[in-house]
Amino acid sequence: MLSSRTRTTNRLLWTAQILTAILFLFAGSMKFIMPVEKMQQGPIVFPVAFLYFIGVCECLGGLGLILPGLTRVRTGLTPLAAAGLTIIMIGATVVSIVGMGVAAGLFPAVVGVVTAWIAYGRTRVVPLADAPRGALRGA
Repeated sequence: MLSSRTRTTNRLLWTAQILTAILFLFAGSMKFIMPVEKMQQGPIVFPVAFLYFIGVCECLGGLGLILPGLTRVRTGLTPLAAAGLTIIMIGATVVSIVGMGVAAGLFPAVVGVVTAWIAYGRTRVVPLADAPRGALRGA
């Protein structure tokens, strides 16, 4: 039986996973929807292939935050997806700070901290294999 604190942490992790998954699925899909000229505006211009690669990684990472826990298949992929997204957000933070200043780097930095917390939480605190079955229903 999981303690009340563990159940609360599990709910917080699920909330963070769902919100960041939505964020990354949106951000990743925008890299395929937006015109190339629009994506390459700004102080730092990246090759289109790199932007598509990041878009694929963001979409797959977003799916990796949710699907393993919902399907109970390969639940160890969730912390790996979160760790991969953390690496992407470290790069996004650096690029934002170098290209547009510290204020622009705050959002990717906060998202990176959240994904790092998900990776840690799903590895050490409440691994998905140990999560209660009704995690999304509040059971």
